[in-house]
Amino acid sequence: MRKCVQTFDSVYKCVGFIPCLFVSITDIPTIADVQSADIVFLLDGSNDMRANEKQILEFVREFVKQIEIGPRKAQVALIQYSTEATTDFLLNKYSLKDDVLSHFSNVKLKGGLTVNIGAALDYVRNAVFTASSGSRALQGVPQILILLSGRKSDDDVLGPAERLRNAGIVLFEYLIKEISDFPLVREQLLSSITSLKSTISPGTAWSSSSMNRDIVFLVDGSDDVRSKFSAVREFIAKVAGRFDLDQGKDKVAVVQYSNSPELSFSLNTYITKDDVLKHIASLKPKGGRPQYIGAALQFVKDNVFVAKAGGRRNEGTKQILIVLAGGRSRDSPRGPGNALKAAGVVAIAIGSRMSNSAEMQLISSDKDYTYSVPDFVNLPSIEQSLMNHLTEMAVEVESSGETALENVMFGKK
Repeated sequence: MRKCVQTFDSVYKCVGFIPCLFVSITDIPTIADVQSADIVFLLDGSNDMRANEKQILEFVREFVKQIEIGPRKAQVALIQYSTEATTDFLLNKYSLKDDVLSHFSNVKLKGGLTVNIGAALDYVRNAVFTASSGSRALQGVPQILILLSGRKSDDDVLGPAERLRNAGIVLFEYLIKEISDFPLVREQLLSSITSLKSTISPGTAWSSSSMNRDIVFLVDGSDDVRSKFSAVREFIAKVAGRFDLDQGKDKVAVVQYSNSPELSFSLNTYITKDDVLKHIASLKPKGGRPQYIGAALQFVKDNVFVAKAGGRRNEGTKQILIVLAGGRSRDSPRGPGNALKAAGVVAIAIGSRMSNSAEMQLISSDKDYTYSVPDFVNLPSIEQSLMNHLTEMAVEVESSGETALENVMFGKK
């Protein structure tokens, strides 16, 4: 791992475990500067840190004292990790600074022998920076993770760090070496967050991507789903509402299936977001049974992701299929699913308790792209994770293999 060096009024040299890109820091922040941000503290709670427990917790308390806490201001959460990550409190737990500080008075480091930073980074992305936990990413509020680490991780951190960045989360890491540096590090950290706020826009991590996307929703419209179809329709509308449809970077199509597939609208049917959302709002289940998912996948490959229907594969556009299945298929999805993958389509499969999990895994391009919900009314529970994956797909990977993370790291060599 390369070493990163940044000079302030006092010289800081940092060497860490996660690639970093330094941001110029010149101004000391005021309390008003660090408002309207979701800030998650991720603390190394392992046995190695217990000797400095009081100073570490005091570092965080003093940071919190210098920012404004409230529903329309900054929100904070506290997570600890060692072998596993655990939640002390989430972003929507406290709306008053005094309550946050009072909680810190009772915090103890959790202990543990191993340190799995990678698993902890995935944990905060999937379980903490979510709407249900208080995240305001969809309202454009900056998402900031402050990692206080004591030593090198026992697991991989590059993949999890990249996923954080793709989700619009900015990671600051402070490698704890000298407790005496805490006051100056805290000052520089506050300045860094203030400096970055003008460039952070998590809500646009979706829409301002460097890659165009063709997104097709393949939806179970059978009789089995009729009573829950309104929940499916609302879910599709929320997800589609985050796409860059007005600028033409993203295009959306919807196909329903039961005993046969039926095109609702193609990738080239609409050119504005309003028109797409109006059509989605008017969707009604096509009806019929049983479900033939394999035939529906073949239909999508032959008739939807194609140039005559608006498909832009030949232009280098990322093509993404989102399948929502409410029951088992009467035919095999294996062949058509593999054909879609061979054509470069990335498939995400979402099933309910009535669907077949093995079929969902056959359809999806990766095990992480397979979801299961008890019922389609529970689709909001996976919305943030799905958004994160779609954001990842929109980011072009540099051919050099360099990781372009907007991480800022503090610490002494």
